[in-house]
Amino acid sequence: MVADITSWGRASRDPLRLRRGQVAALDGAPGYGLTRIGLSLLAEHATSGPIAYLDVRGWLSPLAAWEMGIAPDRLLVARCGDVVRWGRAAAALLDGVRGLYAEVPAGARDAVIRRLGAMARRSGTPLVLRPLRGSVPAGVATMRIAAAGVRWDGVDHGHGRLRTRTTQLVVSGKAVRGMTQQMEVEDDGANAVRVVSDLGAARAGRTG
Repeated sequence: MVADITSWGRASRDPLRLRRGQVAALDGAPGYGLTRIGLSLLAEHATSGPIAYLDVRGWLSPLAAWEMGIAPDRLLVARCGDVVRWGRAAAALLDGVRGLYAEVPAGARDAVIRRLGAMARRSGTPLVLRPLRGSVPAGVATMRIAAAGVRWDGVDHGHGRLRTRTTQLVVSGKAVRGMTQQMEVEDDGANAVRVVSDLGAARAGRTG
């Protein structure tokens, strides 16, 4: 059995739900589905206003956001690959949207990232940070989602049709009461990300 991430969060307090003013940090290599997971955290906030995606690489397909439940007229995509201007762009977006997914360019200063986290908390705007290199500074994120592994079903030696991608996640931080939790989520690259029942939110221990 599987459950859609958004409905699972409302029904069973799944940690993959980002509340107003919370900051999520995503850690993991490309291909783990973290973009879709990050967008799914913001989908419920799109019902009350626009969601912005700050695209550093120029890779985002709006279809990924639409598949996560963010309506086309609620999605704003801004591109900024300049590390100096990036902080100002992110701050301007935070000031005018209901949620922000921001890729973090290599070389972004910790002080700038900390200011964005503080701004998100003050304004009540949920913020997802996806570093392209390294990680978000300690104390900024209320939730850390780290991809620990990925399993592909239906693709063998680069051939075949993808049926599912299952990603193993480690979730930690104040948003999950200081606990480290392990879970698996799956998708087929086109539909909603789903939490795998009985494996989701398995408690692993307390973080420091």
